[in-house]
Amino acid sequence: MSYITDNTMHAPVAPVKLVSLAGAYDMAKAVNDQLYQNRVEDSKIRTALKDYPEYIRSNYILNTEALRLSTGEAKVRFNESVRGMDLYIFCDITNNSVTYNMRGKINHMSPDNHFQDLKRVISAANGKAHRITVIMPFLYEGRQHKRSAQESLDCALALQELAEYGVSDIITFDAHDPRVMNAAPLMGFDSFMPTYQFLQALYTSVPDLKVDKDHFMVVSPDEGAMERSIYFSNILNVDMGTFYKRRDYSRVVDGVNPIIAHEFLGDSVEGKDVVIIDDMIASGGSMIDVCKKVKARGCNRVFVCSTFGLFTKGLAAFDNLYEEGCIDKLITTNLCYQSPELLERPYYATANMTKFMAHIINFMNHDISTSQIRSTTLKINDMMNTKNASN
Repeated sequence: MSYITDNTMHAPVAPVKLVSLAGAYDMAKAVNDQLYQNRVEDSKIRTALKDYPEYIRSNYILNTEALRLSTGEAKVRFNESVRGMDLYIFCDITNNSVTYNMRGKINHMSPDNHFQDLKRVISAANGKAHRITVIMPFLYEGRQHKRSAQESLDCALALQELAEYGVSDIITFDAHDPRVMNAAPLMGFDSFMPTYQFLQALYTSVPDLKVDKDHFMVVSPDEGAMERSIYFSNILNVDMGTFYKRRDYSRVVDGVNPIIAHEFLGDSVEGKDVVIIDDMIASGGSMIDVCKKVKARGCNRVFVCSTFGLFTKGLAAFDNLYEEGCIDKLITTNLCYQSPELLERPYYATANMTKFMAHIINFMNHDISTSQIRSTTLKINDMMNTKNASN
C-alpha cells in the first residue's frame, strides 16, 4: 500500500542514509530493501520524485566500521561522507548475541555497550549530518523511567544526553512509559504501536480465527498493559478482562517485589479464544502464569502477542507451556533480536514491522506528519471486513 499524497511532492529534507549498529544490521537491511521498493512504487505515482538526488537507490546503508581494541576500548568510523545527510541510526540494545574479544575473553554486548556505540556513531558524524534520528525500538533503560526512591533515573538521563549530542528525533515502539519524553522536551519522541501487525500475524498464523464477542476475548496480563488491551478490544468490538498482580512488598527478588498471585477481573473466558497482549516478555514468568490461569478458566485457545520477545531465561518454559496445551501461538515483533531457536518453534510467529518502519522513515524524510500511519484503525477495519467477507 502506497501512502503517497500531494504533500510528498515536497522535496525531501536531505538524502537518506541508514546507519546500523552492531546487532541491528538485519533490521536495517530489511528496512533498506523495503524503503527502496516503496520509493520505486511511489515514483511511478509521482514521477517528479525521481529528480531528487539519491532518492531511489538500492542501498541506503552507510558504510560504517566499528573497531574494538583488545582492552575493550572501541571507536566507530564512517568510510563515506555524511555531510548534509538525513541519518537514521538503528540500535537494538537488547541484542546480546553480539560478542567482542577483551583480554582474550569473549564478552557479550550489554545494553550499556550498545548505547555507548550509539554515542560513538553520533560523534563520528561530527556535526556534519543534516539531521540525526535514532531508531531504538526497545528504549534504553525504558523501565527505569521514573524515580520512586533514592535511585537512578537512567532513561531520562539517556534522552537528555542524546539531545545534547544533537539527535533530532527518537523513534521507539511501545515505550514502557512515553511520558519519559518530558525529560528532553525539545527533542522529537515518537512511540509507535504494533497493533495492526499483531492482528495481521494472528490472521495469517491462525486461519480459522473468529473475532467476535462469542468466540474471542482480549486479556491484559496486568494493569500496565490495560491501555493497549482496551484499544485492541474496542477496535475489535470484543470483551476484555484483566489480571492484576498481588506482590510481596516486604522483600525484593532480582530487583523487584515478587508476585504472589495473579487475580482476574472480567467476563468469563470459557469456550473463547483468548489473546494476551503485553509490551515485553523478559523471563516470561508472569506471562506463563497468566496463560495457565486463563486456560484453567476454560478458554479454548490462548494466543500471546508481545512487542518484544527477550526470553532472558530461554525458551524451555514456553516449550513446556506449549506441550501442556496452555499456549497455541506466541507472536512477537522483529523489532529486537530473534534467535534461530525461537524462529524454529512451531508455536511461534513474527509480526513483521519492516514495512511500517520504512514508511516512518519515508514520511520523516519528507517532513510529513506520521499521523496517517500511526492511526491504524481504518486498516484494521479493512482487514476485518476482508476476513469476514471470505468466511
